[in-house]
Amino acid sequence: MKIYTKKGDYGETSLCNGAKTSKDSYRIKAYGTVDELTAFIGLSIVKIKNEKILEHLQIIIDELQAISANLAYPADLSQSIIGGNSFADNIPKIAVSDIERVEKWIDEYEKELPELTHFISYFNTEAGSLLNVARTICRRAERRIVALKHHEEVSKNVLKYVNRISDYFFVASRLINYKLKGKEVQWKPNK
Repeated sequence: MKIYTKKGDYGETSLCNGAKTSKDSYRIKAYGTVDELTAFIGLSIVKIKNEKILEHLQIIIDELQAISANLAYPADLSQSIIGGNSFADNIPKIAVSDIERVEKWIDEYEKELPELTHFISYFNTEAGSLLNVARTICRRAERRIVALKHHEEVSKNVLKYVNRISDYFFVASRLINYKLKGKEVQWKPNK
């Protein structure tokens, strides 16, 4: 199978149900940004040595892949052009328990950290900084999913999960930085 089909050369792509849509549609922007986040987490993993965080990041990547697949499949399955509903039925869904698990990780990490008493401009370790960039990509993905939600149905668990993992990335970046004896560079507003 060739990787290129030339079908997208004119600004359209196909969703998982075979329906055509513009490459700048709300849906494509949403799952495209989730894809970007997944790729950036993969880059971050290269620089992270903490086994617990690595394990958690792999779970997050797997769940982001499921979110991408869900976002690539329109909620109105009656418009399915190919494959019937069986493909959509097999896509894993984000459950409340997935969100609660991420919250548990955040709580565990925060127990290891000094109390946050200031705004952080940036982290001075590469691994901490990479996860902080992942946080900002995650926030952008969340905004894109919210924009899609204004036009089409989106699972509330998807939105909650993406919101929660952005918090996870912030706390994980603090923890990595702390364990590497890095400094949280404090924001000092000019007066």
